[in-house]
Amino acid sequence: MGNGTFRERRLDILSPHGFSAMHYYEWGDPANRDVVICVHGLTRNGRDFDALAGELCGRFRVLCPDIPGRGKSDWLRDPNDYVFATYVGALTALIARAEPESLSWVGTSMGGLLGIALAGQPGTPIRRLVVNDVGPVIEQSALQRIGAYVGANPVFATFADLEAHIRFVSAPFGALTDAQWRQLSETTARQLPDGRWALGYDPGIAVPFRAAQDQSALLWALWDAISCPVLLLRGARSDLLARATAREMSARGPGAALLEFPDVGHAPMLLDANQIAPVAAFLRA
Repeated sequence: MGNGTFRERRLDILSPHGFSAMHYYEWGDPANRDVVICVHGLTRNGRDFDALAGELCGRFRVLCPDIPGRGKSDWLRDPNDYVFATYVGALTALIARAEPESLSWVGTSMGGLLGIALAGQPGTPIRRLVVNDVGPVIEQSALQRIGAYVGANPVFATFADLEAHIRFVSAPFGALTDAQWRQLSETTARQLPDGRWALGYDPGIAVPFRAAQDQSALLWALWDAISCPVLLLRGARSDLLARATAREMSARGPGAALLEFPDVGHAPMLLDANQIAPVAAFLRA
């Protein structure tokens, strides 16, 4: 998937209980200072953006981190550190390493909220923002659906069993191909010493997720402070970003351009040309 190849890199980050390594994937010319950072959702990883990064890397240097506790990044010593303050610190360090002259952000779900948090700051370096199927108001039904599986830490006898689990819990992604489902499963799998399979993230990420409080007032204030161009993506069947919230996001703050994808829930995975093309056009404008 994608038209280029990536380099795997690591960055030392600091959380309240010490340093750990954050893994990320770098696409394109490493000297290119026209940078796009792509940040994944709660239980996903930076490989979700292979297809998008492959399309963009001729023009941009694309950085796709595995947020701490996911993918190839270290698990944190204390699960209570899996909070936005830790992630913002890690991503700010990544921005500093990248030394961008121009910085754009693509964020899916949790990655979109992190983009809003950073783009709403005074003096932000973010010049273009793509927010994928998330907003200041997160529907309770979606939180309950995600909470039912995140942190459960199932173990599977075979890779096929793990892939079946990924297809089930991620069914809202829409009608993906068998190859796409396999890629999403391979990049979210870890094989245990006994040959069985588990999911490639720390189940401890569920600890602060389940204790999270409503942050909609703060997120609306951050949204209203954003001044850069914003493209807002929504799955037409999303249970996390209500259409009314998306319309309000278009009407206030940066006045985001809203694009809905039919027959997709939470969240569009930016794997197909019809989803990649408008994002690429927006970033290249």
